[in-house]
Amino acid sequence: MLSVALRIGVRVAITTILSLVLHLGTARAEETMVSIDNFTFEPAQLTVKVGTTVTWKNRDDIPHTVVSAGKFRSKALDTDDSYSFTFTAAGDYTYFCSLHPHMTGTIKVE
Repeated sequence: MLSVALRIGVRVAITTILSLVLHLGTARAEETMVSIDNFTFEPAQLTVKVGTTVTWKNRDDIPHTVVSAGKFRSKALDTDDSYSFTFTAAGDYTYFCSLHPHMTGTIKVE
């Protein structure tokens, strides 16, 4: 028969192992921020993993949009507004501001 101390030690060990396994098995989505300021996207090029959510935040004092043809499109973002998109497939995503088409960026999803 196992001693009480040994049984408690085994239970603690099992609980610890289960907690670690459950924690490691929980996938956390990554989040990344792109700033819109002075008519630029910063960073303009970005590499992320599949499942990452990218949020664009307009720090400029005029409206901007974030558009990737056929993939995603924000509404016009006023100052301090933001738009988020979760990338669920690998690939290269080019995007631009439809109000100021010279503003461009690229997200590479691996």
